[in-house]
Amino acid sequence: MISSIDKTLYQRPAELLQQLIRFDTTNPPGNEVQCIMFLKSLLQENGIQTTILAKDPSRPNLIARIPGKAQDQTPLLLYGHVDVVTPGSGKWTYPPFSGQIADGFVWGRGALDMKGAVAMMTSAFIQAKVENAPLPRDIVLCILSDEEENGEYGARFLVENHPQYFKDVRFALSEFGAFTLYIGGKRFYPIEVAQKQKCIIKAMIKGDSGHGSSYVKGAAMAKLARFLDQLDKNLLPVHITPVIKQMFLAIADALPFPSGWIMRQLTKPRFNPFFMKLLGPKGHAFIPLFHNTVNPTIVHGGDKINVIPGQIEVQLDVRILPGFTPQDVINELRSLIGNDILLEASLFDEGPDYPQMELFQILANIIKEKDPQGIPIPLMLTGSSDARLFSRLGIQTYGFMPMQLPPDTNFNRMIHSVDERIPVDTLQFGTNALYMAILSQ
Repeated sequence: MISSIDKTLYQRPAELLQQLIRFDTTNPPGNEVQCIMFLKSLLQENGIQTTILAKDPSRPNLIARIPGKAQDQTPLLLYGHVDVVTPGSGKWTYPPFSGQIADGFVWGRGALDMKGAVAMMTSAFIQAKVENAPLPRDIVLCILSDEEENGEYGARFLVENHPQYFKDVRFALSEFGAFTLYIGGKRFYPIEVAQKQKCIIKAMIKGDSGHGSSYVKGAAMAKLARFLDQLDKNLLPVHITPVIKQMFLAIADALPFPSGWIMRQLTKPRFNPFFMKLLGPKGHAFIPLFHNTVNPTIVHGGDKINVIPGQIEVQLDVRILPGFTPQDVINELRSLIGNDILLEASLFDEGPDYPQMELFQILANIIKEKDPQGIPIPLMLTGSSDARLFSRLGIQTYGFMPMQLPPDTNFNRMIHSVDERIPVDTLQFGTNALYMAILSQ
């Protein structure tokens, strides 16, 4: 049961985040119910009715709506998830579910991914209701379970079983995007307009088997070693997708020579590999933006120590660029490894080919108003989120959870890692920006 709640908590997003972190919603098993019900109570205390939809009572989802003034405008969806990944076995400076505030940060699992963003969007949503803001359209808030696994209890469940709650929605705001990225002394805000598609490919490797004491040449294990070595040493072909071209040309325009010139060369397939090598480790984060990526993550093979296995299965985590298919990736792999290994796609969450940019300039203007030194640029997320599922309803998600982070903060490395944390001031910055987005025409 949720005890009495301070209805003004929405005015202090850092304190709201503390409360959310203190619910252990590690997925699996998730058990998001107490966290969701806490948010339900906060919304209801502020006069907002909610709907709870659940495939499993311990893993519910919350939907709330504030009517807008104009009925001819399509609703805007804000959504986020409260499940988190495991805190891992590393040593945390502060306990991962304590929500400790120290050194100007809120510490804990989910501070960035994505309870911090949930705190910001919930705060902005309630503010709009309490202040009776002149909303140009309906605003729909959706708090989800089960994003960190496969969405079976969250977005996938809602999209497949309750699409009526998202009728006429064309655009949504969610993770990830509008966090600060420092390049060449400039402060960029990448706003996500697209993301890679999630895929699993199974590689089946076969060879002669035999007794562990025998000599078997060309066994499955040897083929596995060559296969993994090829994946480790080689990238799949370079592709310059429209979003990435826009992103790097925008970066190039903001940087002086030679940095800007180098960024511009990355948009040319012929020169991309050379200039990526020139960047060295600094360019590693850019590599997945230009390639379909394949990473072996699970291996099954061998049953007994004295039996040479005749078959090994490798599961590949594949992230596919917009506009490409699993067969495209299989064809690219074939050119690298040949035809001796059976490749089969076992999961593919297809996303939209290429995004519209209708809201980008509106969101970019909000960033420039909040931070005149900031430079908004389009972004393609190299991972995937619940956006891939909502896209099935024709909804395009913009990654817009604004976070003004210190220059020494490595956003990507802090997510899912030990000592995940977010600056206290960032939470208010993001809440204010989201409030402006809710009010935008």
